[in-house]
Amino acid sequence: MSLMLEEALSAPQRLREQWQANAATVAALGRELRAADLHGAVTVARGSSDHAAAYFAYLGMKRLGLPIASVPPSLTTLAGTPWRVSGQLALAISQSGASPDLIATQRALAAGGARTLALVNAPDSELAAASQHNLGLHAGVERSVAATKSYLATLAAAAHLIAAWQGDPELLSALERLPERLESAAACDWQAAVEALSGADRLLVIGRGVGLAAAQEAALKFKETCGIQAEAFSAAEVKHGPMALIEPGYPVLILAPPGPDQAGLRDLAAWLRGVGASVLLAADASVAGRELDVVDAGHDDLQPLAVIQSFYVMAARLAVARGGDPDRPRHLQKVTRTL
Repeated sequence: MSLMLEEALSAPQRLREQWQANAATVAALGRELRAADLHGAVTVARGSSDHAAAYFAYLGMKRLGLPIASVPPSLTTLAGTPWRVSGQLALAISQSGASPDLIATQRALAAGGARTLALVNAPDSELAAASQHNLGLHAGVERSVAATKSYLATLAAAAHLIAAWQGDPELLSALERLPERLESAAACDWQAAVEALSGADRLLVIGRGVGLAAAQEAALKFKETCGIQAEAFSAAEVKHGPMALIEPGYPVLILAPPGPDQAGLRDLAAWLRGVGASVLLAADASVAGRELDVVDAGHDDLQPLAVIQSFYVMAARLAVARGGDPDRPRHLQKVTRTL
């Protein structure tokens, strides 16, 4: 078994441990953020962590009504932007907490007046020290280059933070029950995707809304571990140009878990099939004609976690089926130190 697969399968237990370790801290942070009456937030992250930041941003804008934007670290490290971010939260996300550009940006945002918080898997890291508050991911040591359990841990921590900030007991309750749903998701049979993509050299991955972050992460993992040129798009954007790529047999993975976006994703799948695309539709048992099973995460806003849990198991197996090693992607290292 590859380290990637082993670590992906360990994610549900890691999320249990995270919930227990962070419950009191997140509750206090939620009260503090409500009292602060902030008027916006910015995120600082790269790679898989930036996909998690996109999930945080969508969820925060949806539930809190606050504008949330991703800050390119180069605005600090190369452009020297004089930040004016008083009354905003600066959320930095990193597995290692060691990348110089993230650390420099978090410090610059703090100097510009932001309230700073780090979601980091290394509580003794320099990024954690550069932030007023830090929230541990509790994912444990991740030995595979490809992030899996740390990404799921980041999504869970982000949802926990938003739920506490908003004071939503329904989302908090669903988060507490989530690990058992993820265990079921990890057991889903996505062998059809392994067989369909074992010879692929390109594909589109489509999601929407809160699920777009899962599509972005899936596309990255296809590139990183399987050597497939995969690109992620929102179902609302894919007809604005990318559709010109579609020809008979072109592979498309559509992530359509339960929720308000599912109907539109199903319609898109039908249209794509009609023009000859080779569609892999990932959906729950209520959807006829699906190729891949999706477990209901128990809350619309947590569906991306169940989807990506199933995807990671498949991706680790697909990498091996294609003759690769998912733990040692070409040219990549575990910690990326970007300037």
